[in-house]
Amino acid sequence: MAEKQRTIKKPVSFAGVGLHTGKKSVITFHPAQENYGYKFIRTDLEHPIEIPAIVDNVVDLSRGTTLGIDNVTVQTVEHVLAALTGMRIDNCKIELSGQEPPVGDGSSLPYVDTLLKAGIQEQNEERHFFIIEETIEYKNEEKQVDIVALPTDDYRITAMIDYHNPALGSQHSGIFNLEKEFVEDFAPARTFCFLTEIQMLIEQGLIKGGNLENAIVIVDKDMSKDELISLKNTFNVPVVPKIGNTGILNNTELRFKNEPARHKVLDMLGDLSLIGVPIKAQVLAARPGHASNIEFARKVRKEYLKKQKIREKYGTQVNGTFLDINGLLKIMPHRYPFLMIDKLIEFDSENNSVVGIKNVTVNEPFFTGHFPERPIMPGVMICEAMAQTGCLLLLKTMDDFSEKLVLFMGIKEAKFRKPVIPGDQLVMKVKLTGKKMNIYILKGSAYVDGQLVAEAELSTAVIDK
Repeated sequence: MAEKQRTIKKPVSFAGVGLHTGKKSVITFHPAQENYGYKFIRTDLEHPIEIPAIVDNVVDLSRGTTLGIDNVTVQTVEHVLAALTGMRIDNCKIELSGQEPPVGDGSSLPYVDTLLKAGIQEQNEERHFFIIEETIEYKNEEKQVDIVALPTDDYRITAMIDYHNPALGSQHSGIFNLEKEFVEDFAPARTFCFLTEIQMLIEQGLIKGGNLENAIVIVDKDMSKDELISLKNTFNVPVVPKIGNTGILNNTELRFKNEPARHKVLDMLGDLSLIGVPIKAQVLAARPGHASNIEFARKVRKEYLKKQKIREKYGTQVNGTFLDINGLLKIMPHRYPFLMIDKLIEFDSENNSVVGIKNVTVNEPFFTGHFPERPIMPGVMICEAMAQTGCLLLLKTMDDFSEKLVLFMGIKEAKFRKPVIPGDQLVMKVKLTGKKMNIYILKGSAYVDGQLVAEAELSTAVIDK
């Protein structure tokens, strides 16, 4: 059953201070129409503009993910976007009274709690997925980062971190069901940093709204009493921080044993939402960070836009038809009397299959000589019709189909079970079952009135014109 898009039922707000700016801020979530996506609006500006949450608008990654258009920016949006993605909210207008959303406790939980107060509203439009069909990989040898997306029928993220620090060690975590796991098991995971980073961040004019309650501080150095007092003054806390004996400043208790790894999954959910469309993929990540997440998101979005371009160029769903005859004529090199398909009614990229229609009439030229007194469609022409249908399935693998030719190479296991005669409507179901280099193996089945009339294994080659 097709999933429907979702938004929230009513506007809701959450107030606090920004992590890096230290300025008071109010974030307000508003319901939005279908296919709106996520957009940020700075309400503190005289002329507010919408900033769509897509990777094209990422302008800074120095400490968190910052979006911007025309010198108007919104900082550290990843935890907000993770909350929306994790709750499977597709459309939301996000107003900010400042440059940065309130940090809360350094996790997505404050945003989740706020959104839960609004309630979820199912919409009429179906949710559109980008289904990863072939492996997409990002690698950064210098930072030892690897991210890969593999085909699957759901959305899953697994992350591994290893900072070579005894207090942190090597950790991994994975989310496999957003509906069941996100709110309780990942939204509460707080951001973390190392003790040695704090002074550097302060010198960079960052973490002005940071405190020892909205981040897990990993101890990676000894500090003198004077340094600890300086830390106390910086964060304006009543008690001098303690190094402790757990490897975490002040012996802060973790919400999960692998809370840092879970937070990395949280960050990835937010950053990968910038692809601009929900995806179906198994994402595996080793040592990810915001910069690598965004580079990976760019690669995935590029693939998504390429597939969208093909869809827009060659046809759209109209009255149950994916490609009508006008769309087919833009793609197929065949013309009368050898165009053997009238329309494409189904294109299932998830299952690598298509369904095409051939209306058989008495005016077909082959009936003139093939049993003219009792017209029967030649079996080889049924195979040709199935092959042409399968040819359309290969669209999704091409950057520019107009520069390619699909050549019929072979037929195996062909069986003809019932005559096809004038007046029949031939429904051809073709599935991609294998590929080696530029050779594609297709399984074709043809039906009339729901009865199987022919089937065959077909092989084709894709070559440049």
